[in-house]
This record gives sequence, C-alpha cells and structure tokens, in this order.
Amino acid sequence: MKKKHFASTQRTTQEKKYRVYYSVYGHLLSKERLYKGFKKVWKAKGAAGIDKQSLSDFASKLSDELDQLLLELKTKQYKPHPVRRVEIPKAEGGVRLLGIPTVRDRVVQQTLTDLLTPIFEEQFHPSSFGYRPKRSCHDAINKATMFMRRYSLNHVVDMDLSKCFDRLDHGLILKSLRKRITDGSVLKLIEQFLKSGVMVGTDWQETEQGSPQGGVISPLIANVYLDEFDQQMRQRGHRIVRYADDILILCRSRVGAENARAQATIILEKQLKLKVNEEKTHLTHSREGVKFLGVEIGNRYTRIQTKKLDLFKQRLKQLTKRNGGKPLSEVIKQLNPLLRGFSQYFRIANASGEFKRIAQWLRRRLRSIQLKLWKKPKRLHRRLKQLSYKPPFKYISMTSWRNAASPLASHAMPNKWFDELGLVNLEEVKTGYVFSVYTEWKFA
Repeated sequence: MKKKHFASTQRTTQEKKYRVYYSVYGHLLSKERLYKGFKKVWKAKGAAGIDKQSLSDFASKLSDELDQLLLELKTKQYKPHPVRRVEIPKAEGGVRLLGIPTVRDRVVQQTLTDLLTPIFEEQFHPSSFGYRPKRSCHDAINKATMFMRRYSLNHVVDMDLSKCFDRLDHGLILKSLRKRITDGSVLKLIEQFLKSGVMVGTDWQETEQGSPQGGVISPLIANVYLDEFDQQMRQRGHRIVRYADDILILCRSRVGAENARAQATIILEKQLKLKVNEEKTHLTHSREGVKFLGVEIGNRYTRIQTKKLDLFKQRLKQLTKRNGGKPLSEVIKQLNPLLRGFSQYFRIANASGEFKRIAQWLRRRLRSIQLKLWKKPKRLHRRLKQLSYKPPFKYISMTSWRNAASPLASHAMPNKWFDELGLVNLEEVKTGYVFSVYTEWKFA
C-alpha cells in the first residue's frame, strides 16, 4: 500500500507540513487485505477470545469467515467482541493483565494497523523504537549507548510509567488520531475497539480508558498517544530513547536531568493523564550503569542484567531436571530454542564470559542427566572404552552432582559430543554486537 493512494489534504504547522487523510475506510474493504491481515495473525499465534474460536477453527473456513467480515465492514454492521481477560504472572512478582480479542477482531485490527502504520510512521520521533517496522530493542539499546558514550549524555532519567496501556485516555487517543486521519468511519471503528469492554470470567466490564495489552492495534495506538510526549521533549531540546513505555532521558548535567524529569512528568501526568511511578523512576549516571531493556549500559561496557541471567538459569534448570527421565536428545531439543533466543538477544552485551560460564554449567547438568540415565557405572565404563580411555576405571555414584564434573564424565561426554548432538553452543556466539546503523544515526 502506498500512502499516495489515500485521499488527503495538507495542514501546515510552524515546523513542517504533514498530510491529513480523510478517505481511509474504503481501503479496509478488501478481502485481499483481510487475508494478509489473517496471515500475520496466524504467524503471531495466540489463544482464542471469548467466542472460543481458535485460529485453526477460523482457518478451516477462512474464505467464508473473511467474506462475512467484509460484508459486515461494508454495511457498517461489524461490532467487536469484548476482550477476554487473562492474567500473566510477572517474573518479578504480580501479574500483567492482558485482553485477548477474538480471532476475527484480531484480523480486522491487524488489517487496520497495516493501513494506518505508514501514515503515522513518517511523523514518529527518531528515538522511538517500540513496535515499529525495522526497529528493535537492539536499536534502542544502541541509540542510548551512542548518546552516553559518543555525546557524553551521562546523566540519565530512567522513567517508569504505571500501567501505561490501561491508562490511555480515549478522548486523547481520538484527538491524536484526528491530527492525521479525519475519516469518521475509521475513527468510529477504533473507538468501538476501545469501548468494546472486557470479559472477566462471565462478567462484562466497561472500558472507560485504556487500550488492552494483547490487542493487535494497541501498540500503534500507544505510539501515536506517546508521540505527543516525544515531540514536546524534542522541542525542549531533550534527548530521549523510548521503547513503548520504557523511557530514558539523557542529559549532560544532573541539574539538566532534574529539570528534564520535572518537565517530562508534567507532560505525562498533566497533559496525557498517565501516571509516573515515582518509586521506580530515578536519576542515575552511566558510570553506575543504566538498566534498559534487559541490559545494563555503562561507560565502557554493556552487560546482561543479573535478574535476567537468574531467570534464564532458572528456566534451564526446569528443563534439565535429573528426575525427568527424558533422553538427552529430547532435552537438547527443548533447550535449543531457549538458547538461541537468549543468545540472539543478549549478544549485544559484552557477555562472552557469562555465555561461557552458562555453557559449562549447562553441559555439567546434561552430563548429570546422562549419568543417571546410564544408572550403572558399567555403562559409563563401556562408553570410556569406546573412546579408547585406558582403565582402570573408578566406580562412581551415577546420581551425584559432584561426579558430573569428574574427569570420567568429561571424557565420556566431551564438549564435542554435545556439539554432535546439536546443542547450541553459547561459547561460539559473537558478543558485543553493534549494528552498522549505530554510526549513521543523527543526534536527535
């Protein structure tokens, strides 16, 4: 889709011209677009909404479902269902409240998001990275690193917003959208999504504010909403890095950082009606380390946050219990996606030492599993003979954690053996990874 296909006009501000679109809804009325929206929903997976229709059920009669959606949208009879409330435990305690839309509502939201994203992308702040095309957590981390190390913006305000998605004001959402879209049908459809309500068990609850986490269109709505904050901070000369509701403000002096924090709080609380969590919002210096998106950025290093390492090791422990009774090949099959995901994300940190320690610790856990599966020392000795290890062999306990690090276990199950079994080797991951775009960013 090209934006030039939309009917539009231009308004002028003191800074720049921007296009206002007044005919967008018609572009939603396309089975092909709805199908593309469905493919993205299918790829993202997800649970059923309140109608209990799964993605597979929807896909089994896809053409009919899309035809029905298209008819309802054309006749303006489409009405979103309430979202289903789901509580997700947080790693640090407490729960995160999600709102799961039905599959058909997710398809419409995805199609609408695909239409609106190019319109708003051109206006978004260059240091906004969350839920935007071709932008990532790595980009946000690199931008913050550049500000600190290259431009000496070492005094950092780490801002925490309390329940940001749940506090978005519906009136301000629509006001922000109207700056670029005046199509009443699109605005009404978005308002219907916002006010569709939530089902908690069998009880329907009205949604007077907020856009549910779990809604496909919610990240775009949040970015449009918070762009007002981004632009006002930019006009005041403050450098920020924002990933969704994770915000850093980077300054040259402590006084400047304190002033920036005060101004940011006024914009967020007074103008945008959000709530700054004062207990978690703090001012720090890069020499002490700035925690952001799972890493800690210092003047000369970027390390993985301790709590992220601890959570990762806990997950590995759950998958490598010695009493699991699973063959090692199956355990490794379960481990590999977790190891790949962790290493791909945290390779940006200077983490070669941590990766090496985790790899050695994990191999020891796997050796302990295999020893227990062998049960008797004779099977260990047979394995050693196959590898031309000369006797005599000691008889060791096959259930001892200590013996998993013994020379006998290491010779019977060398590192190369785990490579042959296909275990992802964290020691081979290149760390301290910095993208080339790092050198191309503007000071904005």
